[in-house]
Amino acid sequence: MAAQLVTRIGVQPVLVAGMIALTGGLVYFTQVSVHGSYLADLLPGFLLVGLGLGFSFVPISIAALAGVRPAEAGLASGLFNTSQQIGGALGIAALSTIATSRTADAVASGTALPSALIDGFTAAFVVGVAVAAVGVLAALTLIRRDELEQAPEELEAALDIAA
Repeated sequence: MAAQLVTRIGVQPVLVAGMIALTGGLVYFTQVSVHGSYLADLLPGFLLVGLGLGFSFVPISIAALAGVRPAEAGLASGLFNTSQQIGGALGIAALSTIATSRTADAVASGTALPSALIDGFTAAFVVGVAVAAVGVLAALTLIRRDELEQAPEELEAALDIAA
């Protein structure tokens, strides 16, 4: 669905919508409580994050591979996918470190473990919100429509590479 929207309305609007949904899902996760339920406290955030990621990956792939010559498409796609994988791993490592550190500090100060875990995860999600918000700003300012204007066959090739 994201690929179809990109061809209709463009890369930037779809990417911005996806990043906003992702940011909203992470904001939702900052509200999780100790005695919360899956249906009320987690599912809406999961749906927003899933929608946001789905609407972000396709346009960011297209933007990253726009203007790449066909002879270099494999190299560019490989570099893009590698940077995505490494960036995701580093992001998870950083957020896990924040959550673990904050939880350990809360436990050391006498907070009960369930509340300490919530404190740790909330701190990690707040940092995640900040990173996602920077992503929204980057999508709004760094992607220029004129750089993405291509012949229809080049757009189809970029969509094929992104898939």
